[in-house]
Amino acid sequence: AALIAKNKELEINQSLVMSILDASFHALFVIDEQCIIQMVNAKSCEVFGWTKEELIGQNIKMIMPPAIANHHDGYMKSYLETGMKKMIGTQREVTAQRKDG
Repeated sequence: AALIAKNKELEINQSLVMSILDASFHALFVIDEQCIIQMVNAKSCEVFGWTKEELIGQNIKMIMPPAIANHHDGYMKSYLETGMKKMIGTQREVTAQRKDG
């Protein structure tokens, strides 16, 4: 019974987080330590032309032009190894690529 209650609480919390993300006017992506997309909001799908199902589970570099994508995993690896933030946690505009190119 306790496990069922915890799972229900987790579902409610996840639904709340998605509601907050979907209310944003900006395209938002949540990735894990391996740069795999865990969550996207509705605006991300609208802007980039992918469905949530197409994005979730893929490497974030799928929305990056090759010149940037080729370095992204290395940047993340460096951050995880050193804890030194270069780009992570900063507000910036970046070049990205839509599904249709």
